Amino acid sequence: MVEHAIDGFTAAQIAGSGFTSQRTRDRMVTRLEQDAGIRNELVLHAMRYVPRHLFVEAPLAHRSYEDAALPIGFGQTISHPHAVARLLELLLENGVPRRVLDIGTGSGYLAALLAALPGCEEVTTVEVVAGLHHRAKHTLAKLGMVNVRCVLGDGGKGEAEKYDRIVCSCTMPSAAPLTQQLSRSGVLVTPVQNGDQQQLVRIRKSANGHIEEEVLHAARFVPYLTTTTDA
Repeated sequence: MVEHAIDGFTAAQIAGSGFTSQRTRDRMVTRLEQDAGIRNELVLHAMRYVPRHLFVEAPLAHRSYEDAALPIGFGQTISHPHAVARLLELLLENGVPRRVLDIGTGSGYLAALLAALPGCEEVTTVEVVAGLHHRAKHTLAKLGMVNVRCVLGDGGKGEAEKYDRIVCSCTMPSAAPLTQQLSRSGVLVTPVQNGDQQQLVRIRKSANGHIEEEVLHAARFVPYLTTTTDA
């Protein structure tokens, strides 16, 4: 990553030390395997490779590799590592996608994990909070993630583009509008609000355009925001 960066992080910053070291990152991955049941080797490699401590605020860097959601400002959080790993594993069930839409950039950590996957050519990540958008864009650029396109706006409104995979790290009121952006044989994974509960759902679009929705389990993610803000 570093060789592509302009004014990027140093190798020492990426490697970390103490509570942010590679050894600590490796222990997080071991917990994901043993405790969370994550088995996909590409997911585990990406989680081992991408430095989560660079996506949290400096005073909390020592907690980066705990299985905890941490505040990132603007009333938002970076999700638990096990929740992020689960989203990735569901997306990669049938192989690495070429083009991905990531709704709810937040810290940019999920976008970085997607961009680190071998064979993933383009990640479009959309964030409605301007402060988070600019911070994540800066962090991803410093890491040399040249295959990530950061967009400020409402990811739920959709665009004309088609994506092999779509992932949301915020709870959507409905997944239906997003299916229009799925390419044939594409997969969408998102938490959806169902009454007073959140549910993680996976939606597949067949080669002939048929939509199949599967409710996976209860979920807990930050709510979907619709208005672009500076705060």
